[in-house]
Amino acid sequence: MSFLESLVAAFKGESPRVPLARGAASPWFFSQCGDAGNFGGRSPFEYTQAARRAYLENPVAQRAVRLVAEGIGGAPLRPTDAALSALVTDTSAGQSLLETLASQLLLHGNAYVQVMKDARGRPVELFALRPERVSIIAGEDGWPSAYAYDVAGRRLSIALLDEDASPNVIHIRHFHPADDHYGAGCLCAADEAIATHNAASAWNRQLLENAARPSGALVYEGPDGSSLTGDQFDRLKAELTAAYTGMANAGRPMLLEGGLSWQAMAMTPADMDFATLKAAAARDIALAFGVPPMLLGLPGDATYNNYREANRALWRLTLLPLAAKIFAALGEGLAPWFPEATLAIDLDRVPALAEDRERLWAQVSSADFLDAAEKRALLGLDEGNKS
Repeated sequence: MSFLESLVAAFKGESPRVPLARGAASPWFFSQCGDAGNFGGRSPFEYTQAARRAYLENPVAQRAVRLVAEGIGGAPLRPTDAALSALVTDTSAGQSLLETLASQLLLHGNAYVQVMKDARGRPVELFALRPERVSIIAGEDGWPSAYAYDVAGRRLSIALLDEDASPNVIHIRHFHPADDHYGAGCLCAADEAIATHNAASAWNRQLLENAARPSGALVYEGPDGSSLTGDQFDRLKAELTAAYTGMANAGRPMLLEGGLSWQAMAMTPADMDFATLKAAAARDIALAFGVPPMLLGLPGDATYNNYREANRALWRLTLLPLAAKIFAALGEGLAPWFPEATLAIDLDRVPALAEDRERLWAQVSSADFLDAAEKRALLGLDEGNKS
């Protein structure tokens, strides 16, 4: 910038930022699936219980999240500053930073990285905060001024910047069309499919516990159309529950009193086709998390010809974009200490992308109209890397 331009900028001043809407008090209720108070028959989305249902109780959702998170956490990185590489790859309190951030972005839609520094103000450790415990403290203009961390009944306030104007927390978030401060995770969209899949599994288990066949009706045929008394009805109900339900009593002969007959009640094959229902719900879960259904062992998927194509699609469509978002945010937050360093996945060392890179190398090598420097630039090789 020339001296004249600097002088004009000094008198003109900075352009004012537009105000943002200040977020709600709840650190997670922003992600409700629908307008406030109107969920179309659904209960309000609550992250803690939804995460428990998905990650701890549903095998499809857990496997989908782990495929993405472990893929990013174990991806080879391109050579960069040694100190920056150590910050990103070292574990903190047992957590792998990249794997944790990827999981939090998938489930919650937000990830918060606390930058812990030494006495000289240099970053020495990066720790991923639990996103459901973090809420943004907005200033008068709605822009974030600090972060609040609620744990064990205590609220800790973390300033946005320290005295050296370097960040204390790096906020990474997915896009949310209706919120200025928080991102929307995949879990909100997948919550109904996860609930359906869990309910189908519970129904099948209960059906197996009752001899894998539907129950029937106990019919009383009394004289002159008389009915059972209240005490008789309660006694029969208790005896049926105690003696004729459960796996241990499957096929046990029933001894009935006079006037009682057992009428079996059957269900149509369509009513009992829960396998189709579970498969449809599982595919919706895989769709929400961006994982090809074939990689989750779901049958009947003709979209991908084989696992190799599905694995390549997982990397191209899900892992690489999510990794680029994480690395860009970390690079921006750590720029005061590492202004020239960059974080990126080394595509040449990813086995799933080997065929793509081989094809690219062949195309570039056969381009006679390019010189060596242009070919190296197209392949992503710097001048110092002669390998």
